Amino acid sequence: MPREPQYQKGNGPGTGRVIARACLITLLAVVCLVGGWALGSVKPLPVVVDLVNGGASSDAAQSSQAQPSSEPEASSQAAPSSPVSSEPEEPKTPGIPDDDGIFSAYYERAYQKAKSMTTADLVGQVFIFRCPTEGAVKLIDDCQPGGYCLMADFFEGKTKETVPETLSSFQNSSRTPMFFCCDEEGGTVVRISRFSQYASQKFESPQQVYARAQLDSVVIDTRDKAQLLKSLGLNLNLAPVADISTNPSDFIYDRSLGQDAQTTADYIRVCVETYQENGLACTLKHFPGYGNNGDTHTGLVYDKRPMETFETSDFLPFRAGIEAGAQFVLVSHNVVECMDPDAPASLSPKVNEILRDELGFTGLIMTDDLIMDAITDFTGGKSPAVTAFQAGNDILLSSDPRTDYQALLSAVESGEVSQDRLMESVVRILAAKYAMGLL
Repeated sequence: MPREPQYQKGNGPGTGRVIARACLITLLAVVCLVGGWALGSVKPLPVVVDLVNGGASSDAAQSSQAQPSSEPEASSQAAPSSPVSSEPEEPKTPGIPDDDGIFSAYYERAYQKAKSMTTADLVGQVFIFRCPTEGAVKLIDDCQPGGYCLMADFFEGKTKETVPETLSSFQNSSRTPMFFCCDEEGGTVVRISRFSQYASQKFESPQQVYARAQLDSVVIDTRDKAQLLKSLGLNLNLAPVADISTNPSDFIYDRSLGQDAQTTADYIRVCVETYQENGLACTLKHFPGYGNNGDTHTGLVYDKRPMETFETSDFLPFRAGIEAGAQFVLVSHNVVECMDPDAPASLSPKVNEILRDELGFTGLIMTDDLIMDAITDFTGGKSPAVTAFQAGNDILLSSDPRTDYQALLSAVESGEVSQDRLMESVVRILAAKYAMGLL
């Protein structure tokens, strides 16, 4: 009789047991593989990817599998910590100030307006002229100045009613709304309150005001100045005086607070905040600080103090005013040797850089009057307008309007002053006018 196969008889391990063991081992291997794949420690075979993804291309999986498991995943397989923009950063527009300053919200609008203006009108915006006693409207028609500085001779003989009417006629003649300012400091420098038709008594000096009730009386005094100027149609005061002087023999003493640096800084901060609360722009002067120096109205003055003195004393009130939001800073004509021994501060790029970069001022930088003897002595009688503008000043205060205007206009037309440099200041000026509600 033939012998039956062993598997039919169940003798020995038999084929069935071998198959069972193989299935068990295979199942365990699959479980380990799937578990390792889920935990990220094992890369799946391309065929598994195809099966899971419904036949998706295996190229990407093969590329992934090619990476050693000990190295980090390729960037295409791991989400980056932050998205990377594929678009290049937009370049700065030439002619727009490169800052996030106090007027920056209006730069784009100001830039669009400036682009619609003629070169002659753009040059005019750079100037605040001393308002002439005759021919004021004609000067506006010819030069389109950024503003007028009103002296005592403008207010004398007028009334509270006729001053606003006159200023309104000036605005009507201008294609761009104008700044109207004056020096109403109090004490020895008062352009308006010296006349009884505007105030029952002239404003007291900063020292007299402070002596009454310190900063409380400063608030009241500054509020009264702001309200008077606004009622007459002015929009800017060339005050407060931020100079530090404690010596009665100093030229600037009578116009200063007469206190130490920190007290003066507190005074300036309160003045600026009060002007803002009452809707009038103000000007910190005379940067970088007069100290114990002489009068630049009558000739060149050389300031020999070290930089440390400015950093620890004179700059404090200016910093306080800038932080409080002052819109204008007026630069003196002193030759400050530790900053620039070769030029008056108002004609010095180095001084402007300190004001912009070290003190962080983003508002309008204005020169003191360019006709003062300190400047005419330095330039030999030639117009300083081009030098002052190239130094970085935005606004040139001028009592020789036609000469200074023509000098700067000719420099722009010849290319000596670039169109971008002109636009940068005009955009800042127009942005300030938007911020002040003039435009």
